[in-house]
Amino acid sequence: MKAGAAPHVVVVDDEPDARAMVGDYLRMHGFEVSLCDGGRALRRRLVEVAPDLIVLDLNMPEEDGLSIVRDLKGRSTIPIIMLTATASPIDRVVGLELGADDYLPKPCELRELVARIRSVLRRAAQARGTSPDPARPGTQQGVQPSAKPESGVRFGRMIVDTETLRLRDEAGTEQILTRSEYALLKAFLDNPKRVLTRERLLDLADARDPEAFDRAIDVRINRIRKKVEPDPANPRFIKTVRGMGYVFRPEGD
Repeated sequence: MKAGAAPHVVVVDDEPDARAMVGDYLRMHGFEVSLCDGGRALRRRLVEVAPDLIVLDLNMPEEDGLSIVRDLKGRSTIPIIMLTATASPIDRVVGLELGADDYLPKPCELRELVARIRSVLRRAAQARGTSPDPARPGTQQGVQPSAKPESGVRFGRMIVDTETLRLRDEAGTEQILTRSEYALLKAFLDNPKRVLTRERLLDLADARDPEAFDRAIDVRINRIRKKVEPDPANPRFIKTVRGMGYVFRPEGD
């Protein structure tokens, strides 16, 4: 997003009335909006523009939203807010594990949706820090050039590249970090050897959920452990402190 430009949000929903209502409301609140009726239309649009955020309905007949989240998060870091009519905890947890940044039940309160969008965009801007500008139209946001060796900070068995928001192992293999994953990693890096409660992590990562669904932190940490721990089932670097929260051990145990 260029300085001074309106954030560009893509709304993906197979229901025309719901899609139009959300789009009109977002435009009223200063967003640039693209409307898509499913995964195929979304992918066509992403060839043309690099949006700042995607609002995605999970329950669509052509291609379910979870498949779209999996595909997008495998190749970009565009933030995604999920909307789900079922409000199923399983759908929410799976979506978060796949890399989605937030969720809302559907139908949602549109004022809350706007607040969630602004919160996720703030986290994305904070996580970008001094990283290069978002991709220009025609490219995928967050698909950055190869990491430079000097730009990394070690976390477990991986190097966190603070410029490109990627993880890199000693062989040079890279993995994309979602904005929420990077925000949590940064919270741990800034507070080594300190026990952090779930509530404190929510605050540090600016991931506060008004519904106090703090177990979402557990989901994100499990996802991070799979990327940074030699044995995620027996973590050495992000340790659970029973009854309290988590602690980052830079040297491992």
